[in-house]
Amino acid sequence: MHPYNRLPISGYSPPSPPQSPLRSPRLRHQRSSKTGRFSPVQPPGRTFTQRFAVAFLSVLLRRQGVFLFAPLIYVFGMLLYMGTASFDVVPIIKHRHAPGSVYRSPQVYAKLRVDMDSDNSSADAISTIWKSLYKGGHWKPCVNKSSKGLPESNGYIYVEANGGLNQQRTSVCNAVAVAGYLNATLVIPNFHYHSIWRDPSKFRDIYDEEYFIDALKNDVQVVDKIPEYLMERFGSNMTNVHNFRIKAWSSIMYYRDVVLPKLLEEKVIRISPFANRLSFDAPPAVQRLRCLANYEALRFSSPIMTIGESLVERMRKRSAINGGKYVSIHLRFEEDMVAFSCCVFDGGKQERNDMIAARERGWKGKFTKPGRVIRPGAIRINGKCPLTPLEVGLMLRGMGFTKNTSIFLASGKIYNAEKTMAPLLEMFPNLHTKETLASEEELAPFKNFSSRMAAIDYTVCLHSEVFVTTQGGNFPHFLLGHRRYLYGGHSKTIKPDKRKLALLFDNPNIGWKSLKRQLLNMRSHSDSKGVELKRPSDSIYSFPCPDCMCRANRTEDSRLLSAA
Repeated sequence: MHPYNRLPISGYSPPSPPQSPLRSPRLRHQRSSKTGRFSPVQPPGRTFTQRFAVAFLSVLLRRQGVFLFAPLIYVFGMLLYMGTASFDVVPIIKHRHAPGSVYRSPQVYAKLRVDMDSDNSSADAISTIWKSLYKGGHWKPCVNKSSKGLPESNGYIYVEANGGLNQQRTSVCNAVAVAGYLNATLVIPNFHYHSIWRDPSKFRDIYDEEYFIDALKNDVQVVDKIPEYLMERFGSNMTNVHNFRIKAWSSIMYYRDVVLPKLLEEKVIRISPFANRLSFDAPPAVQRLRCLANYEALRFSSPIMTIGESLVERMRKRSAINGGKYVSIHLRFEEDMVAFSCCVFDGGKQERNDMIAARERGWKGKFTKPGRVIRPGAIRINGKCPLTPLEVGLMLRGMGFTKNTSIFLASGKIYNAEKTMAPLLEMFPNLHTKETLASEEELAPFKNFSSRMAAIDYTVCLHSEVFVTTQGGNFPHFLLGHRRYLYGGHSKTIKPDKRKLALLFDNPNIGWKSLKRQLLNMRSHSDSKGVELKRPSDSIYSFPCPDCMCRANRTEDSRLLSAA
């Protein structure tokens, strides 16, 4: 059978297929009479290159297997092209930074300064802030102290509290809760000396020890040392006492199931380190003890209380134009904070060298590990960069606080203060710190102790009309909760959206009215979030409602609103 015909050859001859039509009118015209009026115009003579190309293509079309060599032909053609093309002109690709990734706040301030200073469109925010009704209602402290006597103790618990002022405070409150739950006697916590804070202060240097013991006497027995007859079993050496290495955020049930049996056996146990070793989510009995320790039993020592209250009164006198109301700001723009953030600000050579040196001093090798990539732009976009003094001032002026507002600045030593603080002082000339409010003689007993100095700042911030947090950390978290405990459940705190600020301050073309409108919305959002209830994963140190506070009744609500 013919390969292209399914019918047998013998006895039959298939008809010839019809002739294929001519491909184009032009070819038909060529076959017509040479003298016809439709004779085509003869193309000009082809060059050698054109004839070679036509012949080459004809071979390809007739022998399809040649297409296997197509990649080689393509490469050959590209090599010929690159050999003849000129690359003298290289295209320039402009790199555009992502919005919010660059520190342009100085340019924004320079552009808006005149409009800012001439803005008299509204009253000072200090006189109108917090006037809205709180959706969360009003709350009042309701931490109940026990009136019953304590049963016989199961033994002594000794803890080492590490970290700075408020991390140590966490350890103290958690130790009270654990000791009370296990019916143990708590030894006054030992404050571990830290290589960064470098403060050798003991518990009694920062807190009123006698007041602490008395406030807890019906709930947890507290002593200043372990009886000698028990320590003799351990050679009077605390390092010989069994030390528990407890995982962070352990549940209270772990202490009951693992720690208590050893306590009953040894009568003395040690837990070191102890910061953040108890879960935030705990039974009401444990939370009550935490509340009692933090909001009622822990009171600063008499020297700190005296100078702190004195500075509060001085701030109120300097705020007489605003009825004694002032704004406090926790500014985290110290050299170590700037270095740790890995953010770029002015970006000059001096800043770069300072930050490299600071990182090496504080965290040897941590930021130079092989494979570690630091992206300052991404850090800024994510709102992780500490606000500069200029940005804090720009934000507050946009939120409606006028040039006459009194400001208390809680901070360590500001990085490059002479330069970085100048814009903030221009926007708020009535700015004070503990160093400007107190004499050198008054501060001398606290000068070389970072935790005691932080306790003074804490006291002045606690009693301000407005508290502004700029970076997070234990200091503002404790103040958030403490202010809620004092002010009917409302923190009266401005906690800015730093992701949004990064975008606003990265736009040199933004107008003053547009910036102010968006910052007023941000202030309103902070107010609405002032009253928040604690969720299971939250800390009672920031969210005392409802574990440490109860709702006020309607009569009390009306009285509190009228007083506000």
